[in-house]
Amino acid sequence: MAMGSGFNQETKTGAFFMATLLIWVFSVLWEILINKRTKLFPIVLSFIFYQSANWVIPKLLRIHDRLFVNTCVSLLHSSTTSASVLFILVNQSMISNGVNVNQMFEHSQLVEHTWTWAFTALCFSCGYFAYDQLDMLLHRLYSGWIPSILLHHFLLLICFTLALYRNVAINYLILTLICELHSVFLHLRKVRRMAGFRDCNGSIFVKVEWVLNWTTFVLARVVSHILITVKLIRDASKFDKGGVELPLALFGMAGMNLLNTFLGIDLFKAYRREMNPQRSRKNHHD
Repeated sequence: MAMGSGFNQETKTGAFFMATLLIWVFSVLWEILINKRTKLFPIVLSFIFYQSANWVIPKLLRIHDRLFVNTCVSLLHSSTTSASVLFILVNQSMISNGVNVNQMFEHSQLVEHTWTWAFTALCFSCGYFAYDQLDMLLHRLYSGWIPSILLHHFLLLICFTLALYRNVAINYLILTLICELHSVFLHLRKVRRMAGFRDCNGSIFVKVEWVLNWTTFVLARVVSHILITVKLIRDASKFDKGGVELPLALFGMAGMNLLNTFLGIDLFKAYRREMNPQRSRKNHHD
């Protein structure tokens, strides 16, 4: 009876997130087709790109496990996004000729202006989150009454899309995507383990992977998000009074920092298990 109740609750949860995704799709298509916002078309192209990757990967690798395929596409997204963010930052610094690089991170630049390719890059990430939300819903790649991954994508779609509609704070959101550099190694580890390579003993590749995992976690996720939060607090008086940008930004960054804390704890537990496989198996038998 309890299992049936849980299944029904998960079905309702899936229905809710599917309904919100359909509303989002209608909103984006309305903006593109009716309001002639052609700059938003990369959202559609991104969705098609990642969905195509989802169809191609099983044929290339001859693996049809839906979670494995989904993780491979997530690895593709984190790789392309982190590369595009780094490109945008380097390109912008070159445009400024290295003289006024600090001006890149002034409040007016982060909120009112948009760096070259930043709008398109944000659209592309938006399309990915829509694809991933749909893929997880269709194949039930989630669990629980309030799946954190579905909620995460739901909130990001709202924040990213509102920013794109209003064309504000695009550069701030690009900076938050620096964390995708760490996601590369998170997804890489998951793909490795799902492919059967679990033990760390004697594996130089796995040890190097963990070094990069921890390094990018600290620099690209923890430090970058803390710096963005501090920047928002310091520039609070520069935001329009009565506007929703600052409260949404602070709320979003508070959520990200909280998630980073939980992720760090899970990462540490995973690290201990892989570095001490015998102890992990002993505890499991106990």
